[in-house]
Amino acid sequence: MEPAERRQAVGWLALERSIPVARACRAVGLARSNWYRKTVDWAAKDAPVIDAINEVLDSRVRARWGFWKCDGWLDQKQRAINHKRLYRVYKSMGLNHKRRTKKRVSARVRQPLAAPAQVDHQWSMDFMQDTLYCGRCFRTLNIFDEGTREVLAIEVDTSLPAARVIRVLEQLKDSRQLPTQIRVDNGPEFVSAKLQAWCDSHHVTLHFIQPGRPMQNGYVERFNGSFRTEILDAYTFGSLEEVRELAHEWIECYNYERTHDSLNGIPPALFRELLEQQTAHQTPTPTNSPINPKTLF
Repeated sequence: MEPAERRQAVGWLALERSIPVARACRAVGLARSNWYRKTVDWAAKDAPVIDAINEVLDSRVRARWGFWKCDGWLDQKQRAINHKRLYRVYKSMGLNHKRRTKKRVSARVRQPLAAPAQVDHQWSMDFMQDTLYCGRCFRTLNIFDEGTREVLAIEVDTSLPAARVIRVLEQLKDSRQLPTQIRVDNGPEFVSAKLQAWCDSHHVTLHFIQPGRPMQNGYVERFNGSFRTEILDAYTFGSLEEVRELAHEWIECYNYERTHDSLNGIPPALFRELLEQQTAHQTPTPTNSPINPKTLF
C-alpha cells in the first residue's frame, strides 16, 4: 500500500475500532512518526514551481522542451528554483516522457550483390509506403526473384506485420519452391523471431544487408523504383482494392510482357522458361556464376 493508504488504514483502526495507535501502526506497517507528522498539501506548496513550468511550456515554440531546457530558461530569467525540486514537480506533472531510442541490430556482414542463374535460388523482400486519396496510409510488401527478375508478390494493406509476411511466403510455397536464401533489410518485420523461426523450419537463410545501405539490396530497390514511377505516383487510389487490382495487372505485365534490359530484352517469365529448359538439358549452372542471358539463345 502507499503511505497515504497506510495512514488511512491506521486512522480507521484507531478511530473506528478503538485500537491503540502503536498497535495499529505495527499491524499496517507504518512508522508512528509518519502517523503523527502533519500532512503536506504538495499542490499548494509546489504551486509556484508548477506555474513556472507552465510559463515555460505555454509557448508553442517551447512546448516540446525537456527538463534541462526548462531549467536553463528559468535560470536565465533569474527564477531561483532548485533543480531537484523542479525535476520532482516536472515528473509529478507527467512531463518526463520516455525517450524513444533506436533499436540496435547486430552487426551485419556485407553480402555480395550477385544473382545466380537459378530459379528460386535467392529472393529479396522490401516494403513501400503510400497514401490513398483520403490520406490513409498503406504499405506494400514486394517479393522479387533476383535470379529471374520476376515479381512474385505485391501484398497491399494498411499493416503488414511479421505474421502477414509469413502468410504471403506460405502462399508462395504452394505454387513454387522456396528459395535457399532471402535478402532483406533490418526492418522490424524481418528481424522478428517469428519470421526467423519460420525460415529455420523451412531451411531458408535470411541475408540481412548492413543498416543504412539499401544499395546492398539493389535488385528489389530497382524494382521499387519502377513500381513507384509506373503505379504509385501515376494513379490516385480511393481504396485498397483499387491498389490490389492495379498491382495484380501490373505484375502480369511486368513478368510476361515488359522487356528487361538485364535479360537481353526479354520478359522475366520467358527468361525463366529458357533457364529451366537449359537446366533440364545441360549441366546445371554453378551457383556462384553471374547471370548471362546471352548464353540462353
